[in-house]
Amino acid sequence: MLNISKNPLNKTVDLSTYNSSKRVFDKYYYKYFNRFLGAFAIVGLIILFLPWTQNITGRGNVTTLTPGQRPQTIQSQIPGRIEKWFVNEGDYVKKGDTIMQISEVKSEYFDPNLVERTAQQRDAKAFSAKSYEEKARSEDVRIVALLNERKLKLEQAQNKLLQAKYKVEADSIDLEAAKTNLRIAQTKYNRADTLYQDGFTALKNVEDARLKLQETQAKLVSQKNKLLESKTEVINARLEINRVTQEFADKISKAQSEKFSAKSNQFSTEAEVQKLENQYSNYKIRNSLLHVTAPYDGFINKALRGGVGVTFKEGEELVGIIPDNVDLAVETFVEPIDLPLIHKGEKVRVQFDGWPAIVFSGWPNVSYGTYGAEVVAVERFISANGKFRVLLKPDPEDHPWPKDVRAGSGAFTMALLDDVPIWFELWRQLNGFPPNYYQPQDGSASTKAKK
Repeated sequence: MLNISKNPLNKTVDLSTYNSSKRVFDKYYYKYFNRFLGAFAIVGLIILFLPWTQNITGRGNVTTLTPGQRPQTIQSQIPGRIEKWFVNEGDYVKKGDTIMQISEVKSEYFDPNLVERTAQQRDAKAFSAKSYEEKARSEDVRIVALLNERKLKLEQAQNKLLQAKYKVEADSIDLEAAKTNLRIAQTKYNRADTLYQDGFTALKNVEDARLKLQETQAKLVSQKNKLLESKTEVINARLEINRVTQEFADKISKAQSEKFSAKSNQFSTEAEVQKLENQYSNYKIRNSLLHVTAPYDGFINKALRGGVGVTFKEGEELVGIIPDNVDLAVETFVEPIDLPLIHKGEKVRVQFDGWPAIVFSGWPNVSYGTYGAEVVAVERFISANGKFRVLLKPDPEDHPWPKDVRAGSGAFTMALLDDVPIWFELWRQLNGFPPNYYQPQDGSASTKAKK
């Protein structure tokens, strides 16, 4: 009450006679209160010098250590139509189990015997390529035979040419002999005619000499004809050699042309065989894709394409699956200012959503309900939320994580840094300073976490 009256109440009324006044103005009451305040101040001062573990907190969620163990959706590589389901949501499937059966929606694949027909076409083309190969081989044999025949024919023609040359030489010698005989016959005739003119011989001898001279002249002409015939045979033998060479050149060229044509057809047919083989393999693999199977052991999460008779395109999500056995990890996010304080192998405490915990951020050793983790990787580029992603795995030196933790659950993380007094931490927080720069050396992070 304000003392604004000119008649003060404390001068006319004795307050000490009242119980409330005695309690308020009792000197013993102040003594206990002051003792309490003093003890509180001493305890508070002592607490200020207690050790405090600086930490970096972050929010994240549970994931898997390897990308192949994360929940995923199953897509079809081909467009199709759902014909039959073999699983329900929540069912456990093993790797290779059939999840659904689909059918084709493209008209070029409607034929149920498409694979067999393609195989028959492939076999027919392969037989055709084999035939062309055999034809090319037969042409090789034919070419070898023609070469051998040409060799023999040329040898025969060469022999005829040689015989003709020898005959020309013999006829030339005979011609010279005939010329010599003609000169002798001419001399005998001249001698007989002279003797006859002188009367020393009979006319009969002259006539015989003349007859002999005429016979010798006839033989000379005949021998000249033989020599010309022999020379003609030489020319004919040379012409025969040229004819044989040209004839077999044409035959061999034709055989080689047929051989190359067969080879060309063989290679073209083999290319068609390879194309049909590729089509056969594609059709066979495509038939196997008509049954959508599980990629690994796991649980069917959700059917993204329900019903029967529903059509879909290639690459569309059909059903979600969650792997059975996974190596759990935690992905958390830290501020860019705290990134230099995070190192690979650093110890981190994790609190999972849904698990009771009592957390003292500065005293991790007295916290309850947190689990040990270790930094596996630190993202090198900032995420879309403006923070850096840090991947954590279970600490093998700490107790294991709960078995019922599922991927996607939330998690609260604390990265343990340097130990400082509480007064220093309060002063840092009031001034907005970052934590002390902490660089573990020689496994000091692990040693600090053990302590």
